Amino acid sequence: TVLLEELKAADKFSSGGFNVRELDLDKREQKEPWFLKINPNGRIPALVDHRSNDYAIFESGAIMQYLADVYGEGFLLPLDRAARYDVLQWLFFQCAGVGPIQGQAHAFLRYVPEPVPYAADRFRNETRRLYEVLDRRLERSEYIAGNDYSIA
Repeated sequence: TVLLEELKAADKFSSGGFNVRELDLDKREQKEPWFLKINPNGRIPALVDHRSNDYAIFESGAIMQYLADVYGEGFLLPLDRAARYDVLQWLFFQCAGVGPIQGQAHAFLRYVPEPVPYAADRFRNETRRLYEVLDRRLERSEYIAGNDYSIA
């Protein structure tokens, strides 16, 4: 919802804003047939754009790119090709690297019933490596994808 709030604050919605529907994950609402029509993977987040014929989209990166493309008009995702792909590569770095690796690290360090030292070490070290990549990048620019605030 952060990106939705950013777009709303920048007055990028022609009228109104958006509605957030919270799911009861304990009741496995995300696995119900109505939700699986929105996201066949049965996971959050997902978005239904009622302004665009109830277009449904899922996966964080895809949702962010969609919202920036459809409503941003260059805000948070540049129109210039080189700048645009600078943002997208860092967005995908997060979606394909940081998020999944941190999720695995968290699982192996906190939730597995019996310790799996190799997995815990591997994902802890990979998380550290990814943070080092981000630290080096932030030494050179104000934000991950450059000096402008973006979806990355």
